[in-house]
Parts: sequence; C-alpha cells; structure tokens
Amino acid sequence: MATGRDKSLTLNNAFRIGFTGTLGVGLALALMTALQSVATVLIYIGLALFLALGLDPIVQWFVERKIPRSVSVILVVLAFIIIVAGAGLLIAPTVIAQIQTFIGDLPDIVADLAGTGWVKELEQQFTGAIDVDAIFANIGAWVSDPKNVLSVGGGVVSIGAGILSFLTGVIIVVILTIYFAVTLPTIKSAMFSLVAASARQTVESVTEEVTRSIGRYVLGQLSLGIVNGVCSAIFLTIIGAPLPALLAFIAFLASLIPLVGPITGAIIITASCLMVSPGLGIASGIYYLVYMQVEAYLLSPRIMKAAVDVPGALVIIAAIAGGTLGGVLGAVVAVPVAASVLIVIRKVVVPAQAKR
Repeated sequence: MATGRDKSLTLNNAFRIGFTGTLGVGLALALMTALQSVATVLIYIGLALFLALGLDPIVQWFVERKIPRSVSVILVVLAFIIIVAGAGLLIAPTVIAQIQTFIGDLPDIVADLAGTGWVKELEQQFTGAIDVDAIFANIGAWVSDPKNVLSVGGGVVSIGAGILSFLTGVIIVVILTIYFAVTLPTIKSAMFSLVAASARQTVESVTEEVTRSIGRYVLGQLSLGIVNGVCSAIFLTIIGAPLPALLAFIAFLASLIPLVGPITGAIIITASCLMVSPGLGIASGIYYLVYMQVEAYLLSPRIMKAAVDVPGALVIIAAIAGGTLGGVLGAVVAVPVAASVLIVIRKVVVPAQAKR
C-alpha cells in the first residue's frame, strides 16, 4: 500500500513532467513564431546565396585565366548590376504601361469576347438555362469600374505597398548576392573548419561538386528563360499579339521553373491571344508546341547537360513538391536541391554501403 510520501513524490514527478512538457511546447511555439516573423529575411538570404552560387562559375572562369579573384568578383558583380538595372529600366516601363493598357481595355475585351462565334454557339446550346449575354454584361459592368479592378489587388494602397516591398526586396537580395559572391571562399573555409579532420576531404569534395552543380543550374535555367523570353517577344510582335512585352516577360519567368513552367507560360499566353482572336490563339498554340519540342530535345540537353544529372521523373516530382511547399521560388530551387541530394547519396551513402 502506497504511503503518503510515495503519493507526494508521484504528484511532484507528474507536476515536473507536465511543467517541463509545457515549457517545451511553449518554446517550440515561440521558435516557430520567430521563424515565421523572419521568414522573408530567410527567403532573401537563400535567394541571394542561390544567385551567388550562380555567379561563381563565371568568377571561376576569370580566375582560371589568371585574373585575381577580387578583380573577377568586381567585374562579375558590376556586370550583374548593370544587366539587372538595364533590364529593369528597359522592360519595367513597357510592362507597366502594357498592364495599364490591359486594365483600360478590359471592358472592350469582354465586349469583343461576348460577340465571338463560339460564345453565340454556347448561348444557343444553353438557351433558357444560362443567360450568356447577362453574364458577359455583368462582367463588363464590373471591369468597367476602376474601383473593382483595383480591389482585386487589395486597393491602391496595397498595390503601392506591394511594389515598394518588391523593390526593397530586390535591393536587399542584390546587396546580399554581392556579399556572398565576394566572401564565398571564406564561408566555405569556415564551414570546413567545423568538420572533423578525418572527414574534411570528403566534405570538401562533395560541397564543391554541389556548389558547382547549383551554379551551372542557375546559369543554365536563366539562359533558357532568356531564350524563351526573347523568342516570345519577337514572335508575339510579328503576329500582332496583345501586350507582347508583358506576355514575353511571363514566358521568361515561367521558363525559370523546370519542365512545368514553360507549359504553364504557354497556356497563359495562348489563352490571352485566344481572347483577342481565335487565329492568334491557334498561331500561338502551334508556336509554343513547336518551341517546347525544340527546347526539350535541342536547347535543354545542350545547355543543361553539364549542370545537373537528375532523372526526368525526379525533376517533375521535385518541381511539383517545391512549388507546393514554397511557391514559384520553391519550384525553382527544388531541382538543384534534388541534384545535391543525389550527389550526397552517390559520393557518401553509396561508398559507405559498399564498405560494409
């Protein structure tokens, strides 16, 4: 039979366990809240490091030609800043102007769409069940009111705050990219010094291969995006597509996402052309169908063959998983992360298993 002292000890133990568990949960919640608060900063740091690794192969190219690393970094960083600033000054005004034009032309686009043949056929098929004219009339009335269009983005204040936040983020990422590009060898050396001497050589070898793979991937994917954007701008201008600069910019951004990105961009651009004219939509669809074949079998193998050695199925899975977890940025980063994991498995896990 338990004595009073035993019962007191049991209650004290239960209290300590409960109190300790509550403290642990509280600390975990506080840590999660803190991470959520600095999530944007962590994204900036990750993106800047990603870009710095992308610039590193160019820096190494200069270093291999007997140019000091400090000078090589300065040249590459200056070129990077000039390209980013130049592209922004050249593209941003045109894209913003075309977005404004698109918003202003929305009522006319809806009205023209309501008068197309396939809409009339749709109305005849659903006579009495759906009033297609009333639907398009309501849509036209809604988009004709600027307040409704602005409310989609949360209002003028929210749009302005979003633009300011974006520009601030770009400046922060550029500054961090420069810093990481300059100090990348120092960062690596500091990391290697924390590894045991017996495993340091293996860690250095794997890390160098991973960073080279990520750097080549960034350059390769950026090259594919530039090719798609330039070709799209030329083609869309020739066929007289609406807002060619904006649609070409969408093609460039979409191409940064492996495999699924170009398809998504092609669908968006084709749908935009189809809203103006069935002929433009068909021409755009045929062009992107041909372009994606050229990219898949001609451009991508030549540009990306030395970047990442990842099976196609794993690329699709990684892109979808990354997009689900981290949006567009997650989809972009997912493939080099998958390649890095494969490198670690091949260089570390497989040899370790072979020794057993």
